[in-house]
Amino acid sequence: MRFRYIFLLFILIFVSGCEQYSGKSKKLNFKPEVKYSNTGFALIYNENLDLKKLDQRSLEIFHKSLKKKSQVKITNPSNGKSLIAKIKSNNVKFSNFYNSVISERIAEDLEINPLEPYIEIVLISKDSTFIANKAKTFDEEKKVAEKAPIDGIKISSLNEIKENITIKKSDQKISYSIKVADFYYKKSAFLMIDRIKSETTIKTIKLVELSQNNFRVLLGPFNDIKSLQESFEQMNSLNFENLEILKNV
Repeated sequence: MRFRYIFLLFILIFVSGCEQYSGKSKKLNFKPEVKYSNTGFALIYNENLDLKKLDQRSLEIFHKSLKKKSQVKITNPSNGKSLIAKIKSNNVKFSNFYNSVISERIAEDLEINPLEPYIEIVLISKDSTFIANKAKTFDEEKKVAEKAPIDGIKISSLNEIKENITIKKSDQKISYSIKVADFYYKKSAFLMIDRIKSETTIKTIKLVELSQNNFRVLLGPFNDIKSLQESFEQMNSLNFENLEILKNV
């Protein structure tokens, strides 16, 4: 009887230990959310596009890789205005040249130039904090903001009145570069350059030394949207996950 009692006690201790180990394993296998950001051109939605319907007065966008219902901060780099938007779908087909499809309302609120719709998109994570500089906060936007962490988002300039600004074609020449990737080793950057030269027809490639261990491969500069888009689409054939378009200043 004593042996049987010891044996049962051993089994209970063993099972308990397995459960504790399993719990620890789940924690160890947890992968924190990777922060996503991208700068590039948006496609402003209109009814003539062969796309799934997007409400023109909504603060929703189409994206290709971010999870549905994710919240993002969209910024117009030319004036610093930002707002909070939500991913409506990540299953809509549109050119990879565009980092998103945005509604007409978003373009209006951020005063985005339709001839040069350059924006920055940042995924809102639990630890992100930013100030959305807007002239007015709409009821629909408040509902989206309420779902985000309370201490993560601050809305400023709530009482300002939005001015009607007519966007005119700029006389200044555009200048953009395509950021391929940043590398820790210069040798790796040169290997990437060799690959681009062998697998594409792109000739304007340069290596920028940002620091002792940070080397950036850039394509360009490009002074017109057409050549920029052609090079961007060539790079997509190499299956890069997050090509970015950088505005040269």
